[in-house]
Amino acid sequence: MQINPVLVESTVILAVVLCVHLAVWNQHSWCSVALVIQAFYVQYKWDRLLKSGAAVFQFRPAANSGIVPASMVMPLLGLALKERCSASGNVYFERFSMVITITGMAASVILYTTKQTLTVSEVIEVLEVLLIFVYLSLIVLYLMPRCFTPGEALLIVGGISFVVNQLIKRSLNLAEVRGDPVNYFLPVVVVGSLLLGVFFALLFCFMESETWVSSLFFHIMTAVLGLGVLLPWLSLFIGRHPIMWLLDFVTLNDRRLSLLGYWVFLAVVATCVVLHQNYQRQSGSKKYQASTVVRKYFHLIVVATYVPGLLYDRQLLHVASVGCLGVFLVLEYVRYFRIRPVGQLLRQLLTLFLDERDSGPLILTHIYLLLGMSLPIWLFPGPCAPKGILPGAGGLVPYAGVLAVGVGDTVASVFGSTMGEIRWPGTKKTLEGTATSVFAQIIAVAMFLIFDSSINLNSTYSWIVGSITLVAMLEAYTSQIDNLFLPLYLFILLLL
Repeated sequence: MQINPVLVESTVILAVVLCVHLAVWNQHSWCSVALVIQAFYVQYKWDRLLKSGAAVFQFRPAANSGIVPASMVMPLLGLALKERCSASGNVYFERFSMVITITGMAASVILYTTKQTLTVSEVIEVLEVLLIFVYLSLIVLYLMPRCFTPGEALLIVGGISFVVNQLIKRSLNLAEVRGDPVNYFLPVVVVGSLLLGVFFALLFCFMESETWVSSLFFHIMTAVLGLGVLLPWLSLFIGRHPIMWLLDFVTLNDRRLSLLGYWVFLAVVATCVVLHQNYQRQSGSKKYQASTVVRKYFHLIVVATYVPGLLYDRQLLHVASVGCLGVFLVLEYVRYFRIRPVGQLLRQLLTLFLDERDSGPLILTHIYLLLGMSLPIWLFPGPCAPKGILPGAGGLVPYAGVLAVGVGDTVASVFGSTMGEIRWPGTKKTLEGTATSVFAQIIAVAMFLIFDSSINLNSTYSWIVGSITLVAMLEAYTSQIDNLFLPLYLFILLLL
């Protein structure tokens, strides 16, 4: 009997929702159960629309709409964060988590049942996020056809809309700015990169982007935006010149300098892998494409990058990953617009590593990998964690990206493609790949327990194994970007 992968994927998401519901058990968790049922119906309608070819925008082919997994991320994330902040007595971040939850549910009719739990200002904030989401969706889907499924667009644009709204809100209320200066780098970089991309995408609709004049204009405007807008904007939040603050930050101790040197070495290694694979293509067939095993080399390099940072200096890792995101986005703009002198070279080098999910004009695989590894670090509820540490399974929350993407997805792909024989019904993924993925993540957890003394799992081993297994099943059946979805769902489960 043929099994529909979409049904299995939705069943796994329903299992995650029920886990959150049982752990939280309040009005909003009941709403999340209602939302997943509603999302399944919406996904059914969307999948029929995509198959008929009647969608207004062009979405990524060879994938379902992904409405169910995408629509549940923000509500479940908000519920899990609210539970943690409520337990620690942090009222400010408890209300902030509530806004995240309601924002994720705002497109649903069940918002009516939750509106009484919000203040007027919080309702206005939710509406602001939705307004930004609507306009940003139109821009992104028009300028980037075939880059996303509807679900991926919902998650990415929804997250960006929330970040944009928070940055605007805090910029207008500088007297209320609080928290670690490190936390303000991400929203400024995201908004700056968004402004840069939208501006040049619209500009190059009316002029050639490959000329030296256009390239010079691109470099000048990028420098103006960075030095004339983003740095002053960032200085308002941290109270100092960002470059001077950054120099003091990275030179605080010898350990940070050693980590930076080690990361530079790994960046050189990754560059050498790219150049070596392109040399093989030039000396062999022009149709040569990097294999799955070769692409997973980068997963191993990223694991080797993130694990020492998580063990020894998470703040430095936070800042470095945000900076890396900004560099990746600017380089992708340079490649896409063929900005001289390196735009065409980047296009030739990265084409080798394309897979079936890079069907649009943008190459986003490496950016998704960075996001998957970094999101658990960026989303870690530091103000709600006494001494920066969460008890039980929460101690593994910052490692969610390393476990789900760096270890689990890598092992599943390598073993599944080389040794797998028994396929999951309705999918190309194998039972052997999923089993080795779960086993490898359990081993990784044991290693983290040995080297990270701050982790104290108490009696949560069965919950951890169950969470890893659920996420591994999601990896086996989802057609969405697993580098993005898997760490978020593992993050949510470990946070409970």
